[in-house]
Amino acid sequence: MTGQLQLTIHGTTNEGQRFRPSDWAERLAGVMSQFRPAGAAGGHLTYSPYVVPRLIDGVRCVVVDARLRELEPLAWKFVVGFAQDNNLKTSGMPTD
Repeated sequence: MTGQLQLTIHGTTNEGQRFRPSDWAERLAGVMSQFRPAGAAGGHLTYSPYVVPRLIDGVRCVVVDARLRELEPLAWKFVVGFAQDNNLKTSGMPTD
């Protein structure tokens, strides 16, 4: 996703606490695995290229490609809502 506009959801709250459970990023990316580019190959055991778990500076994160916003606005709203509801830090682009 390098070079693309993206939102990063960090596994820390705005107060600096580590978010739990420890596998939250994989769970969120797994829920979003059905959202793929038209004609993209990939089975039920792979993540969507639009929502990918990453370890950044030792912190679990989910990187969300901004193209998801156009592809499936409700999916975008879901991941942004997840971050907001859990008071998680975000970076990279506005969530509104």
